[in-house]
Amino acid sequence: MVKVMRYGLGVFLLLLFTTAAAEIAIPPLSQRVTDLTGTLSARQMNAMEQTLAAFEARKGSQIAVLMIATTQPEAIEQFGIRVADAWKIGRKSIDDGVIFIIAKNDRKMRLEVGYGLEGVIPDAIAKRIISETITPYFKQNDYAGGINAGISQLTKLIDGEPLPAPQTHANSHFNENTFIVFLIVGVVSGFILSAIFGQVMGGLLAGLGSGLAAVLLVGLSFSIGVFIAMMVFFFVGFSGRGGRGLGGFGGGFGGGSGGSWGGGDGGFGGGGASGSW
Repeated sequence: MVKVMRYGLGVFLLLLFTTAAAEIAIPPLSQRVTDLTGTLSARQMNAMEQTLAAFEARKGSQIAVLMIATTQPEAIEQFGIRVADAWKIGRKSIDDGVIFIIAKNDRKMRLEVGYGLEGVIPDAIAKRIISETITPYFKQNDYAGGINAGISQLTKLIDGEPLPAPQTHANSHFNENTFIVFLIVGVVSGFILSAIFGQVMGGLLAGLGSGLAAVLLVGLSFSIGVFIAMMVFFFVGFSGRGGRGLGGFGGGFGGGSGGSWGGGDGGFGGGGASGSW
């Protein structure tokens, strides 16, 4: 009986692992338009990126486009939930993000709409945008035209919604300065703790403390808090061990050397619509 139970548990774990491994990996978010199929040209993607960046700067809302070959074995709705959970498009507590997912080989698409935009883009409106605005272009294999038409319709709708103004440059500068302060304080604290607990443990304690303090005390995003914690840990825990130290990273706050872009911790609840062509 025990052998049967062990065998059954083994089969269950194997199936669970196989199912998890079969899921399409969510690509990292570094830009507003991600095309993993090579369908869009660099010029088309750059134009879309500029349009969405200008809209975000003016309105504050974030729109991202993801074009992949397939979501199989998942339905696009389930895949969309995972993308929304990973990318967190839209501003924190405002939840004004939209993710436009195109599964080219499946001939399916989906609009994931954040909580804060479900009033202006309810499921029925999202369905109409897909069927009436985007689908005619996709049926002609004009993917850039369909994506641009969809973006245009979405931005018009969001423009009509009274949302909080975008964060000012002054506030962004404050957040950057705050980041630097917590990073420096964390590193200094780490070297002090290293004398008591050792280098690695001192770096770990200082990293966790500075990251949590940045999130809880001044309201920096969780992702920035994690970033602070990791940087403090590596600066302190590996200095003198072949690591590069505080001056060796050479990156910057926010975008890094590549000028990357990320979500704003917006929330999603499954609102939106799917369609095919």
